[in-house]
Amino acid sequence: VSAASYEARVFGVRSAMPVVQARKLCPHGVFLPGRHRRYGEVSKVIMAQLQEYSPLVEPASVDEAYLDITGLERLFGSPRELGQRIKADIKRDTGLTASIGIAPVKFLAKISSDVDKPDGLFILEPEQVEGFLKELDVAAIPGVGKQAVKKLRSMGVKTAGDLQAYSRKRMVELFGKWGNGLYERVRGIDPSPVVTSYKAKSEGAENTFAEDTNDREVLRQWLQAQAERVGAGLRRMGVKARTVTLKLKFADFKSITRSRSLPLPTDSTQKLFATACQLLE
Repeated sequence: VSAASYEARVFGVRSAMPVVQARKLCPHGVFLPGRHRRYGEVSKVIMAQLQEYSPLVEPASVDEAYLDITGLERLFGSPRELGQRIKADIKRDTGLTASIGIAPVKFLAKISSDVDKPDGLFILEPEQVEGFLKELDVAAIPGVGKQAVKKLRSMGVKTAGDLQAYSRKRMVELFGKWGNGLYERVRGIDPSPVVTSYKAKSEGAENTFAEDTNDREVLRQWLQAQAERVGAGLRRMGVKARTVTLKLKFADFKSITRSRSLPLPTDSTQKLFATACQLLE
């Protein structure tokens, strides 16, 4: 499931859920095929709109981005006025609604964008941050996954305010390096800037089959197609890869991965394919 309407969410359907599971939860639901090329086209329109307001735009996904709006008041008015203008532009040019969160730092802006969905505009003023965090569920903090939430709940921690009682040292003991970042986030600290470009660290391709199969020849044919996509992507970026990883998902949705590092980095489709086949075996 790429996305679920609010009506479908009532039944427990959510994004990233296997369609088989979604159909069981909502058998009368309407399932539409994805149109990824179209999503990309619309995304480009919206990203271009955002860049008309600020040169500092960081796309986070096909439908999400960060803007640094520091110092734009003289050009576009207050943050609220700017947010309303952006929403109106997106609606006019794409027909889509957008939810906007405005906050002093990036991770709080992301959380704020979820506060007033759908079609929302939520502004978290600097003087409101302390009170907002005291009541904020720790599960809403970006980077806090299911296992971390489980661990925190077992400690009696429900909100970011609860977690403020823990020292930095204790947080690192509990969560390793991530404990440092979590210590700062529950206090509203996030030094990360809006980044306009990234250096790619990996290139991948995956497919979900219409029907389950354990036919090795069919799987090898898919690996060939995926190796071609990955190889083309590497060559387009002008980079080479050293480690090949194969991910396999079974009928019960259990996943396993297997990796192999090559003696020398490569962008060769055939080398990628051969290594992937060895991993499959």
